Parts: sequence; structure tokens; C-alpha cells
Amino acid sequence: MATSGFKHLVVVKFKEDTKVDEILKGLENLVSQIDSVKSFEWGEDKESHEMLRQGFTHAFSMTFENKDAYVSFTSHPLHVEFSTAFTAAIEKIVLLDFTVAAVKSPVEASP
Repeated sequence: MATSGFKHLVVVKFKEDTKVDEILKGLENLVSQIDSVKSFEWGEDKESHEMLRQGFTHAFSMTFENKDAYVSFTSHPLHVEFSTAFTAAIEKIVLLDFTVAAVKSPVEASP
């Protein structure tokens, strides 16, 4: 099993009065300005049963070349600044940071 970068996975339930669209725009802006972020994906859960979801509604995933690139990202001034607003908008959070164990890599599209 090969390793394939370092992953930062965040699952949240936003506070009720949160303007989620503004948070999403802020995240997209943040990752576009920091080169150490190799990829960024997010999604909103609309399929799971509430009992299984436990109130969480959104998942965010960032991939980095390695742990050092992730550490560089977390100390970047733009991340530090954005984290304050992000944290204030969250009711519940689960955060996992891990080296990726690639079992089956995504298929890349042919040119």
C-alpha cells in the first residue's frame, strides 16, 4: 500500500445563523491563494439519515504533498485569519489529519 500525500478532513455542523455561502466562498478563496494545498473538495450531506449524521452537515477535504506542507498551511497568515471566522461559525466539529494510504487511486481523465 503506497502513501499518497497528507489529508486534512473536517466535518462540521454550522451554527443556525451562519451564512454558509460566505464560509464556502472564504474557503475557496483561501485554498486558491495557498500553493501547498494540492486539492480541495467539499460537500453537503443531503443523503444520510439524521441518526447517522449526528447533526453534521458539511465535509471539507484538503490534500497536501506531505505533513510539512500541511504544517506550513496551518501557520500561513491567511489560514490563521480565516480560522477565526470559521471557528466562530461552528457548532460541532470533527477534524482528522492523516497520511493517506492509497489503496485505489482516482482514475485520471485521458487528454
